[in-house]
Amino acid sequence: MRTAAVIGAGFGGIALAIRLQSAGIRTVLFEARDKPGGRAFVYEDSGFTFDAGPTVITDPSAIEELFALSGRRLADYVELMPISPFYRLSWEDGYTFDYVNDQAELDRQIAARSPVDVAGYKRFLSYSEKLLEEGYVKLGAVPFLEFSSMLRAAPALVRLQAWKSVYAKVAEFIADEHLREAFSFHSLLVGGNPFSASSIYILIHALERRWGVWFPRGGTHALVRAMVRLFEDLGGVLRPSTPVAAIETAGNKATGVRLASGDVLAFDGVASNADVVHTYTRLLSAHPRGRNRGAALAKKRHSMSLFVTYFGLKRHHPQLAHHTVLFGPRYRELIADIFKGPALPDDFSLYLHAPSRSDPSLAPPGHDAFYVLTPVPHLQAADLDWTVVGPAYRDRLLAYLEAHCIPGLRADLVTSRTFTPFDFRDQLNAHLGSAFSLEPILTQSAWFRAHNRDDVIDNLYIVGAGTHPGAGVPGVIGSAKATASLMLNEAVTR
Repeated sequence: MRTAAVIGAGFGGIALAIRLQSAGIRTVLFEARDKPGGRAFVYEDSGFTFDAGPTVITDPSAIEELFALSGRRLADYVELMPISPFYRLSWEDGYTFDYVNDQAELDRQIAARSPVDVAGYKRFLSYSEKLLEEGYVKLGAVPFLEFSSMLRAAPALVRLQAWKSVYAKVAEFIADEHLREAFSFHSLLVGGNPFSASSIYILIHALERRWGVWFPRGGTHALVRAMVRLFEDLGGVLRPSTPVAAIETAGNKATGVRLASGDVLAFDGVASNADVVHTYTRLLSAHPRGRNRGAALAKKRHSMSLFVTYFGLKRHHPQLAHHTVLFGPRYRELIADIFKGPALPDDFSLYLHAPSRSDPSLAPPGHDAFYVLTPVPHLQAADLDWTVVGPAYRDRLLAYLEAHCIPGLRADLVTSRTFTPFDFRDQLNAHLGSAFSLEPILTQSAWFRAHNRDDVIDNLYIVGAGTHPGAGVPGVIGSAKATASLMLNEAVTR
């Protein structure tokens, strides 16, 4: 394999392109939008910089590895700043928990809330660390192409009771309900329902404790730009504003890509970082494999969507942490409504991002930049017209924030914009407007997800949230490592 096309310049696509280019494969990275990033897009408005998507960077070692492949250093391209607390968790009854990477401080806060849970948390952390070793360190970048590979992993997963849900396992260690919510919400960060996602996703807690939570100076998109610059420094080619209309095939072999312009370009290998359903149903619509596999993937359970409001204020709010999670009055019931519909719940839980708390350059002097995100049903779970629902829902979110943590918000509002399930569908080609692709339940994990290499079409590969190991920045970067290992092995054996 001497040349490769990567479709989609999200974190997974960029990471894969870097690995291929570092190994000497001439790689072209195609992106439909005018800037790279995928879900990690960036908006600039009225002097504010708003990261569109992921804002929590964990396991920087996985990113550093991409630079080390060519003898370079991540720190020479972008600065990652440690964030503390990792998250501030707040409930409507006034309770607040600062999730920090300091065992003594965690013990103090847990003891103040529920003394019996101090020992329980330590057992929970030990369990999470075992999951991290088995599910992330050992298997996070290993492609699952055969069912036998799943069977080899099964004994460890059975021993760790991976068939139980995240919440069920947390509840075995933690008695207090608020603390159960504090240590079970993490699966939502990768699109998983804590009451049905495999307990293996508890590894996210240990991952954060081991490597910390970070934020790039200049915003998440500064990290995207750094990775793209590395790719281009290596000789790779990024083609923004260049949508791919189809993956070209000859029989059961991928031969290149056809652009929306009509140009057909030949490549030895093709990898798609696009949504997996879009990849098969649209990009491979001319091939029976595309139609059949796309229909099968479309029938699987997909993660919830998100409603995001980006807004800038003309006043500082230093009382806020960089990351805040505001739990609503319901937890289990609200999550059931989010994943099952059939309507938009009246209440909500929110994630509030305040990036100018760590990097004031993201807002004009004296101002603050924010985004607030809430999980909502995907477009099949709740048939809503977001052009109608969205504006009123935005107003409700901002009013809630004003009442609970940002006094004077609406009077200080300088600018705002929203991103709805329609935008996930229309701008990111996300099936059903899902924000995280396939829902991470046990029967849709590892071998059960879309494979990193297609089983039928030779030289066709998948990278990103829809394949192993799944969503989240560490997940899609791990998928790039898994997919690159297959592509580079093909390059050597052919």
